Amino acid sequence: MENLGFIRDKLDIKILILFVLEKLPGPVEPLVLSDLTLLDGGFTWFDYTDCLADLVKTGHITEADGKYEITEKGRQNVNTVASSLPYSVRAKAERLTAQVAAAMRRSSMIETASEPGSNGGQTVSLRLSDGMGEIISLRLAVPDETQAQRIEAQFRDRAEEIYNRIIQIFIEGESNTE
Repeated sequence: MENLGFIRDKLDIKILILFVLEKLPGPVEPLVLSDLTLLDGGFTWFDYTDCLADLVKTGHITEADGKYEITEKGRQNVNTVASSLPYSVRAKAERLTAQVAAAMRRSSMIETASEPGSNGGQTVSLRLSDGMGEIISLRLAVPDETQAQRIEAQFRDRAEEIYNRIIQIFIEGESNTE
């Protein structure tokens, strides 16, 4: 059975992998990269993994801590040859990577951690930045690790909302001085 996609040869697969990585703001996990790259249907997983390994070997991509990132060499090469990819493939890759890139940028602005507290329990640290600097930092004492994990997860999911609500309380809160 013949493949239906536009990308079929190894050079085009390599260009597509570099094109996807160039659009992302940092290192990406292998599963995310494969989801973004195997968008065309013209090549197999095995072709993809062979090309990925070649790109690492030639220094176009680095692999560290189980994540892949484009190198300056890869960036220069893809900027030269990206236009050789079919427009429909480039457009689809840009659309898919834009969503992932936005999530990656947001995730990089949110930090959470917990550690054993001085009086037992846990101390949870929560930080949110706006890309230029830290805009809020909270340290909370909680009774146990389960609650610490729950607070960290809620902050990662709703950091902006939590920040806005805190600011709203300070700015619009009612005074109890009667």
